[in-house]
Amino acid sequence: MNVIVVISDTLRRDHLGCYGNPWIQTPNLDAFAQESLTLDRAYISSFPTVPCRNDVLTGRYTFTYRPWAPLEAGQTTLPELLGQAGRITGLVADTPHPFTPGYNFQRGFQSWEIIRGQEHDPWKAHPREVSLPCAPEKLRSPDSTVAQYLRNVHERRSEADYFPARTFTAAAEWLEHNHRHPFFLYVDTFDPHEPWDPPRHYVERYDPGYEGEEVIYPRYDVSSYLTDAELKHCRALYAAEVSLVDTWFGHFMNRVRSLGLLANTAILFLADHGFYLGEHGFIGKSLITPEYQQALPLYPEVAWIPFLAYLPEGLHGERREGFAQPVDILPTVLELCGLPMPDGVQGRSLAPLLRGEVEAVRPVAISSPCLSAPTFQVPHPTNRASITDAEWTLIYGSQVDRVQEPEVTAMVDSLLRQVRTLEQGPIRPQLFHLPEDPFCNRDVLEAHPEQAQRLHAAFVQFLEEAGVPETHLRFFRAL
Repeated sequence: MNVIVVISDTLRRDHLGCYGNPWIQTPNLDAFAQESLTLDRAYISSFPTVPCRNDVLTGRYTFTYRPWAPLEAGQTTLPELLGQAGRITGLVADTPHPFTPGYNFQRGFQSWEIIRGQEHDPWKAHPREVSLPCAPEKLRSPDSTVAQYLRNVHERRSEADYFPARTFTAAAEWLEHNHRHPFFLYVDTFDPHEPWDPPRHYVERYDPGYEGEEVIYPRYDVSSYLTDAELKHCRALYAAEVSLVDTWFGHFMNRVRSLGLLANTAILFLADHGFYLGEHGFIGKSLITPEYQQALPLYPEVAWIPFLAYLPEGLHGERREGFAQPVDILPTVLELCGLPMPDGVQGRSLAPLLRGEVEAVRPVAISSPCLSAPTFQVPHPTNRASITDAEWTLIYGSQVDRVQEPEVTAMVDSLLRQVRTLEQGPIRPQLFHLPEDPFCNRDVLEAHPEQAQRLHAAFVQFLEEAGVPETHLRFFRAL
């Protein structure tokens, strides 16, 4: 069995036709879903980008022991395990942060190709002067990230020059050269992560005739700083990015099919997290000022992700409710390849679920930014976990007497900022009943404290089993 894993950064589940979206065009992913198993209860594990990739490559819940940081020295990774077993391992990615100098998440791959130029990658030095697409106060890091990005894409001439096209084309070429040997290919596309600047014909599908400012890299904040028209256009830009990713995933799948690989290749397609586009009053996935940052609650728009799984002998064109998370990738791939599980793996193999042998591999899904690390004195209360059993979701952070500041974080873009409570209102637990409120808009904790207590108990047990030290765990023992 060959294995292909594709991660699309910041791809919202509810923006794909196969998950019920009625207005965004995603024909290739919808077609792939028809020949795959659609997992309806896939949730993020560690948040955001870099911790998620650490989950994928190590099979461990990174948020329980390590923040946004380089790959840990000495940590055994999935490509190393597969390479030791005689497989060719390849990485093709344009997601910048895990694969920048020093972060070293490409370690262990026998071949790796990084498509340069995303976000503030220092790829191009010209032109020195660039024109911002909107007022700078509407942009996150306008003079650094946005300006550098505009230099990086200055020479783009056709759709083939856009990042999804370059990444999926390179991945297809890798298959052409290596498909005759047992292989593992990991494709990591940063889109539809902002900056949002897809070819114009994609944007015109979703907001034709718009003539206002283009807020392509919005400031992560309460969304009221945007006009209604600007926010609508942000949604159109994001939708256009989703369709662009779909187009070039389709190009990649055409090569998979033409090489006859569907007969002996498992393909897993998922996202690392989503994005708020005005929901809950936010745009972004954190609150960020030039100096400060705090995490936001992981509501379903961010935590509930798409996950499509194709196995030649698996379930095709069906849906399953069993929980799946990125931390499950390593054990799943190892089982599909017939390899033993190393010590310390915390994820669960999804292979029995994908083959229809079981209905579930875990009773709850837990998603979170970092809650414990050697550099932490007191876990910051704005770093809240989302604990769900598919009927109820508990949003819960550390219970501290006072916020210990300053604390420094590199999430969400590898730029260091101090953690500061920027959110208005008390930082307290919240409970939501998903059948009546699937996107978590009505807190019902006071009416159903017993459900919150049940999920909280499962969360504390999880943290204990994960080895979170008592110096940090004590701040999570009380509800």
